[in-house]
Amino acid sequence: MRMLLKVQMDTQMSNEAIKQGTLEKTMEKAMAVIRPEAAYFTTENGSRTAYIFFDLAECADMPKTAEPFFLELGAKVTYTPVMNREDLARGLNAMEAAG
Repeated sequence: MRMLLKVQMDTQMSNEAIKQGTLEKTMEKAMAVIRPEAAYFTTENGSRTAYIFFDLAECADMPKTAEPFFLELGAKVTYTPVMNREDLARGLNAMEAAG
């Protein structure tokens, strides 16, 4: 299932990761596991924030995608199912066929 993984990093822990040169390494390792369709980085509510779109093959994959952000960056992590345009069209067509 296509997911949006929102990662809001703790400011102090991410500052330290930047100073130690580990933030980029943490992101590289996480992205290698997640294999995102797209990833965007910004700020939200005063926190460094990443929006990562990826395919979650099964629920059991949630720990391996989230734990590096929890452990290394003190992040708040949120998973949200999302659709692309084609998914929306299929869903609307299925709804019309059922109704």
